[in-house]
Amino acid sequence: MEHIDFSLIDWSRAQFALTALYHWIFVPLTLGLSFIIAIMESLYVKTGNPEWKRITKFWMTLFGINFAIGVATGIILEFEFGTNWSNYSWFVGDIFGAPLAIEGIMAFFLESTFIAIMFFGWNKVSKKFHLLSSWLVAIGSNLSALWILVANGWMQNPLGMHFNPDTARNEMGNFWEVLLSPVAVNKFLHTITSGYVLASIFVIGISAWYVLKKRHVNLAKRSMVVAATFGLIASLYLVFTGDGSAKQVAKHQPMKLAAMEGLYYGSDNAPLVAIGVLENTKKPYEEDFLMDLPIPGGLSFLAFGNMNAFVPGIHDLVHGNKEHGIISYNEKIEMGKKAIDALAAYKTLKKENKTDEAAAQLKIFEANFKYFGYGYYFGHNPHELIPPVKLSFYAFHIMVGLGTYFILFFALILYFNLKNKIENKGLILRLAVWTIPLAYIAQEAGWIVAEVGRQPWVIQDLMPTIAAVSKIDSSNVIITFFLFLAVFTALLIAEIKILLAQIKKGPGNLIESSTKN
Repeated sequence: MEHIDFSLIDWSRAQFALTALYHWIFVPLTLGLSFIIAIMESLYVKTGNPEWKRITKFWMTLFGINFAIGVATGIILEFEFGTNWSNYSWFVGDIFGAPLAIEGIMAFFLESTFIAIMFFGWNKVSKKFHLLSSWLVAIGSNLSALWILVANGWMQNPLGMHFNPDTARNEMGNFWEVLLSPVAVNKFLHTITSGYVLASIFVIGISAWYVLKKRHVNLAKRSMVVAATFGLIASLYLVFTGDGSAKQVAKHQPMKLAAMEGLYYGSDNAPLVAIGVLENTKKPYEEDFLMDLPIPGGLSFLAFGNMNAFVPGIHDLVHGNKEHGIISYNEKIEMGKKAIDALAAYKTLKKENKTDEAAAQLKIFEANFKYFGYGYYFGHNPHELIPPVKLSFYAFHIMVGLGTYFILFFALILYFNLKNKIENKGLILRLAVWTIPLAYIAQEAGWIVAEVGRQPWVIQDLMPTIAAVSKIDSSNVIITFFLFLAVFTALLIAEIKILLAQIKKGPGNLIESSTKN
């Protein structure tokens, strides 16, 4: 096997992670705030109360600032597939490209067409048409996420395709199977719902600041009621989508699940760790808990809906478990190597017009293709296929812990608003302001769970990162990494400054109306 430039691989992964993490700062707010704005404008159209129009236009301004910068980081992210991951881009064929093309043509076009009406059409089109434009912007924003997450879902569970041995590319076999994959559907629903939660917290936190400062109190209180209601519904639904995602991970990515829970040895009635601190042990590739609070049978139920079900641990997956029909990574590596060798032999024999021999090699390839990606680790330690356990474990538990807190947070905010007591709850108002960064931490933790937990796979079981990178000099990636770091950081600082300036300015010359809706 050819020499592997691990420096190139590590820097390419770091650059993509950097871009994705920064991009994901902006996307969730766009997904959620677009719907909150549409709901607020619906209240304006329904009631005719100009205060709702003022409220809508204020949050629309903040939405526009965030939307513009999010688009810039997203474009760079897609370019990196061609620059740093060209082998991956070739291997996935039209499967990855098709959803992204649809996203560009359909969803982005929908956003671009109606966002101008949404911002500049207040006095140029009818109320109802303007409202329709706002809803279409929200739908378009979320459709953008749909197609990107369908592509990502296929990477986590590749199906609906056929590998063409002549071109060494995966070709779309069934578009609907790709689109409606349970992994993709759960990923989409869980991701956009998390965006709704973040946007709701964003609106509540800023509104809480206004109440504390005794500025624009009517705007703040009404905004908080809309956002808390929307956020509470979204956070409860997030539990449902999270449960579905966990079951899909258990089925298709058991190593990710084991890493998320720090589970090294599988068991029946596997416990779910509510709180835990991992520590290194003397054994290689193994960690133990310094302290933990387990829920007996919790992980078994989360993964399979049965508290007595067997959940495989990292040791079972790497070394195999015959009792439960789990083959070892070494066996998968052997089968993957057979597939790689058979593909190379098939292409050579076909060029030499040795049809029968080529057909025989093709059969060997097809019989072992399921573990094609493992073959790239032939001669390597199979433990290299274990994802970073500590990072996956802590990210998962931070995400879940904060998600639980958000449910209680929304309930409290909504209760005190409906009781008209929120102005007297200084502690809760301050907590609301500081919950904004916690929402962003939860978002980034979720991304880390999804992407770091499946390492080293770019496409689950079929292509690892060592086979996906472009053949370029690592120095080019290092230079662009730091250039992107500087640019993205500047963009983030610029957005924060612009947002803070707009928030301090408030809704401008808006006049507080009565509390009557």
